[in-house]
Amino acid sequence: MADGSGRFWGGLLIGSAIGAAAGILLTPRTGKETRRKLIQSGSKLTASVQLQADRLTDKLGDQLNEITESAQKTIGDTTERVQEAIAAGQEASRKLSQELKMAYPLGNSLPNSTDASIEEESA
Repeated sequence: MADGSGRFWGGLLIGSAIGAAAGILLTPRTGKETRRKLIQSGSKLTASVQLQADRLTDKLGDQLNEITESAQKTIGDTTERVQEAIAAGQEASRKLSQELKMAYPLGNSLPNSTDASIEEESA
């Protein structure tokens, strides 16, 4: 509807109704013939509106399906990337923990930040 097709179909519908009514009312016919013609025009208009509504419904349904599929793919891709990041973080944490345990076995204390900076300066 953002492309103006709704305005087009609305204008077409109103124009058709006005044109049909003017044509029927301005044609010299008996009352019975005029009523029959109005009923026929109303039926045609109803069928036309129903057809356009069905087409619009199908189009919107297709667009909704495309959007849904795209959103599901995006969610799936994002979930996969988050899971990979979590796994990488867990692996890095496990490796760092092992390195710290090897570098500082039980009973030895970890250096504090001032000890580490002094060691770096002296090296």
